[in-house]
Amino acid sequence: MKQSPMKTPAKLIIHLSTVCLLMLTLIPSRSASQVFYDLSRCITTGIEHNFSILVSRNREEIASNNYTRGNAGYLPTITMSGRYGGAVTATRQNLSSGSKNITTGIHNSSANAGVGLEWSVFNGFKAQTTYGKLSELKKLGELNSQIAIENLVADITTEYFYYIQQLNLYENLSYAVALSRERVRIDEQRYLLGSGSKLQLLQSVVYLNADSSRYAKQREILRASQIRLNELMANEDLGALLVVKDSVIQIREDLLFDQLLKETLIMNTSLRIAAKNQTISEFDLKIIASQSYPYLNFTSGYGQTYNKYETGTVNNQRAGAVSYGLSFGMDLFDGLNRKREIANAKVEIENKKYQYKEIEQQVRADLLTVFYAYQNNLGLLKLEEQNLSAARENLEIALERYKLGNLSGLELREVQKSYLDAEERLISVKFLTKLAEISLLQISGRVMDYI
Repeated sequence: MKQSPMKTPAKLIIHLSTVCLLMLTLIPSRSASQVFYDLSRCITTGIEHNFSILVSRNREEIASNNYTRGNAGYLPTITMSGRYGGAVTATRQNLSSGSKNITTGIHNSSANAGVGLEWSVFNGFKAQTTYGKLSELKKLGELNSQIAIENLVADITTEYFYYIQQLNLYENLSYAVALSRERVRIDEQRYLLGSGSKLQLLQSVVYLNADSSRYAKQREILRASQIRLNELMANEDLGALLVVKDSVIQIREDLLFDQLLKETLIMNTSLRIAAKNQTISEFDLKIIASQSYPYLNFTSGYGQTYNKYETGTVNNQRAGAVSYGLSFGMDLFDGLNRKREIANAKVEIENKKYQYKEIEQQVRADLLTVFYAYQNNLGLLKLEEQNLSAARENLEIALERYKLGNLSGLELREVQKSYLDAEERLISVKFLTKLAEISLLQISGRVMDYI
C-alpha cells in the first residue's frame, strides 16, 4: 500500500506528543501530601504564622508594656544604698618635752546603709500628659498591627484568587490540548483513508505541540502561585501542594460608592493612624508647655551608720536618722529654648493636620478610581460572558463542519483560537473585578469580611 511508509512517522509523532503531555500532567509534587484550603483558612493561617504580623504584634506589646503610671512619672522611686570601709593608720608625734609618741596599725572602720525615696509631687501636669500620650501610643501600636493584618489579608486574598484564575486558565489550556488532539485524530484518519494530506496532519501535530507547550508553562505559573501562598501563610514547607476548595471567582455586585465612602472616612486604618499621630503631637506640645510650671519634689530617707575606733575614748558608735524634705523651684529663663520648642511643636501639629488631609484626599481618590474600575469591569463581565457563549456555539459548529470536510484546518484553528481567547478574557475580567472588589473593601476598612 502506498500509504504505509507515511503511517509510521505520523503515528510516532502523535504518540510522542501524547506521552509528553501526560508526563507534564502527572509530574508529582515535592510534597507527598495535599492540603485543602479555602480562603478563610488561608487568611487565618497567615494571621497566626506570618512573620511580619508577629513582629507587628511584638511592637504592639512593647507599646502596651510602656503604658504604665510609673513610666509616666506618677509613682515615686525608692533606692537603697550601702557602704563599708575603713582605714589603717600610723602616726608619729614628737612632743615638746623631747619624747616621741608612735602608734601603728590603727584600724578604724565604718559602715552605712540607707533607703531613699524621691517623688515628684507636682511637675506642671507633665505626668498626666505623658500618661495620656502613652495611652495614644498604645492605641497607635494596635492600629499598626491592624493595618499590617489588613494588608496581609488583602495580599492572601489577591493571591488566592490569582491562583484560581491561573487554575481556570490551566483548565482552559487543557481543553485546548484536547481539541488539538481530537483534530490530530481526525486528520490521521483522513490521511490513512487517503482523503487527507500529510501536510495537514503535520500541521495539526504542530498545533498540538504548541498548545501542549503553553499548557506546561501554565503549570509552572500555577506552581509559583502555590509557593507564594505558602510564603504568605508562613508554611514551613513552601513547596506544599495546596488544593483550594473554590474553582471559580465569585464577584460581589452589591458595593455602593456612597456607602463605601461613609465607611472609609470612619474605618480606614490609614486615616485613623493619621488622626492618632495628630493627637500624639498635641500631647508633645502639652509636655513641653508643662515645663513652664513650678515643680514640687518630695524626698525622704532613712539611714544607719556604724563606726568602730581602735583609739580614743569611744570604741564604736551607731547612729540612725530619718530625713525628709521638700524642694520647690521654677525655671525663670532658659535662653528662650522652651519658646522655640513650643513654636516647633505647633508647626508639627499643623504638619500632622496637613498629612491627615493629604491621606484623606489620597484615600478618596483611590476609592473613586477603583470604584470606577469595578463598575466598568462588571459591565465588561456581562459582555465577555455573551462573547464566550457565542464563541462556544461557533466552535461546536466549526468542529462538525471540519469532521465533514467542509472547513479548512486554518479556519478551524481560527475558530478555536477565538473561543480560547474569549475564555481567557472572561477569566481575566473576573480576576480584575475581584481585585477591584478587594481594594474597595480594604480602603473602606472591611477587608476582614473575607475571613
